[in-house]
Amino acid sequence: MRLLLVEDDLALQANVKQHLIDAQYTVDVASDGEEGLFQAQEYQYDVAIIDVGLPKIDGLTLISQLREQNISYPIIILTARDSWQDKVIGLDAGADDYLSKPFQLEELVARINALIRRSAGKASPVIQNGPFSINTRSLEIKIHQEVVNLSGSEYKLFEYLMLHPGSVHSKSSLIEHIYDQDFDLDSNVIEVFIRRLRKKLDPDNQYQLIETLRGQGYRLRQLGQHE
Repeated sequence: MRLLLVEDDLALQANVKQHLIDAQYTVDVASDGEEGLFQAQEYQYDVAIIDVGLPKIDGLTLISQLREQNISYPIIILTARDSWQDKVIGLDAGADDYLSKPFQLEELVARINALIRRSAGKASPVIQNGPFSINTRSLEIKIHQEVVNLSGSEYKLFEYLMLHPGSVHSKSSLIEHIYDQDFDLDSNVIEVFIRRLRKKLDPDNQYQLIETLRGQGYRLRQLGQHE
């Protein structure tokens, strides 16, 4: 999952970014509202984390502008203001959740996970598809209850596909959701990771788990409960 973090406190920004990377997220950062607006318009994110007290464009104005432009992915606001009125203003501006500073990084990760699941129509941290399951909290993947080890990049790709079974994803859209803005979009890395996932998760092609649609991209098959 790819996140946008807009925070002008550079020490906090670096700390949060590293924690989110450790939690297997890809993170782009901006240090003011103007830069945050540009990145939000240019790239596709799964969640944005936006501080209220930003320079150039404040966080509430930034959120309002994003919603006016029909940018609909979930937004968490970070606020040093502790009154319920300020939180209501943030939610009314278009935010989906909020955290008051100081906050625990583990709570931020939990709230991000919950928003991603909710936007994909999933209630539980454990997502099941036939014999395959992924725990978005523990980052554990199982086949028939047996744990499978994936690399960080393989996990990110499989998690995104598991959150959107039955949908077709182009190579470029998968790259945009998994890697930061400096990644080479012409790279064939997605093809490599798809091959690795097929080899590790479905080596005999029993489930035909990840389909290739020529000229369109890839699709994770939605498997029945007893497959």
